[in-house]
Amino acid sequence: MNSDTRKLLEAVQQGAMSVDDALLAIKKEPFADIGYAKVDMHRGIRQGAAEVIYGAGKTVAQMIGIVGVMRQHGQKTILITRLSPESAAEIAAVYPLDYRAEARCGIIGDLPEPDGIGRIVIATGGTSDIPVAEEAALTAEVHGNEVLRLYDVGVAGLHRTLYHMDDIMSASVIIAIAGMEGALASVIGGLADCPVIAVPTSVGYGASFGGVSALLSMLNSCASGVSVVNIDNGFGAGYLASMINHMEVKK
Repeated sequence: MNSDTRKLLEAVQQGAMSVDDALLAIKKEPFADIGYAKVDMHRGIRQGAAEVIYGAGKTVAQMIGIVGVMRQHGQKTILITRLSPESAAEIAAVYPLDYRAEARCGIIGDLPEPDGIGRIVIATGGTSDIPVAEEAALTAEVHGNEVLRLYDVGVAGLHRTLYHMDDIMSASVIIAIAGMEGALASVIGGLADCPVIAVPTSVGYGASFGGVSALLSMLNSCASGVSVVNIDNGFGAGYLASMINHMEVKK
C-alpha cells in the first residue's frame, strides 16, 4: 500500500482525522490535466509507486511542467529516465536535480530509506552493460530498495561469478544484465533461489543484432525462474524487482 495512503488511514484509526476528511483526500482528482500530459496522481495508491517521467521525446518545458505538478501534489522523489545531459542542465536551473549521466537518469528529491523485504542484486556480464544496470539500480533505489551492484562478472570469466556466490544467495531478487549471447542470466538462474529478471543489452558485434541475440537466448533459458524484459530496459527490470521486493501476503 502507498505509504501516504497508509498514513492517512492510520490517522483515521488514531482519531487524528475524520472519515470524511480522509475520504475527501482520497477522492481528489486522480490525474492533473496540463494539456500535453495527464499526470497520474493516483498511481501510488493503485500500484504502490508513483509515476516516473520518461524523458526521451519530451521537451524541457514539458518535463519542468510535469515535475511542478508532481511536487505540488506532494511527490517527494521524482525519477526522470532517458534524460539527456542538455535537458538535465536546463531542468537543474529550475529544480534541484541529481543527474546520473551514465544511467541517463535524473532524480529530484532524496532517495527513500530502503523498506523492501530483502536486497536486490544487479549483475552485469561486462563493463559495457553498466549504463543499463545503473538505470535499473537507480530505479530500484528510488522505489525504496537496498541494491548491491556486481559488475563485470560475465561468463567469459566464470570464476568472477562464482566468487560472489554469497551475494547471489543473499538476494531476494536478482537482475542479470548482459549483451553478446546473454548467457549470464542462465548461469545465475541455475545458481540462485530467488526470481531472476534478465535484461538483454544491445552490446555486441554484428550478429548480436542490437540485442536480439541476447534476448532470444534469455527467452530460451534452461534455468527455471528466469523472466525477461525488453532490450536495454533497465527501468523495467528495476521497477519489477522493486515490486517483487515489496510483496505482501494477500488473503
